Amino acid sequence: MTDANAILERGRAAAETLNPGMEQALAGRYDALLPGFAESVVDMAYGRVYARDGLDIRTRLLVTVGALSALGGQTRPQLEVNIASARKAGASQREIAEAIMQMGLYGGFPAMINALNAALEVFAKEEEKA
Repeated sequence: MTDANAILERGRAAAETLNPGMEQALAGRYDALLPGFAESVVDMAYGRVYARDGLDIRTRLLVTVGALSALGGQTRPQLEVNIASARKAGASQREIAEAIMQMGLYGGFPAMINALNAALEVFAKEEEKA
């Protein structure tokens, strides 16, 4: 297996752990328009970034939640996915809320409140499944 293949497979394993079925969903939605898009996302985001050494996956996802929170409401779908992934990676509800609150200083209070609302929805879905 080449290094590129190993990175892609590492990305697929990470993506499937955190977001089961994501690659297939992306492929179904976008690959007809952008062939190979789903594989590129898995390779870059999960294989080359999330699976890197230096930060554990929980920390990487908390950073991602913070960044998406600061960017504002246009990122809500990705924010919800990454909040759920952070929970799967072991982040507590409080840690996620604190990461979001911190971003109120950088993205503004409306962005922070919108992100907290997204988090509450993700947490409620978790409770429904439990």
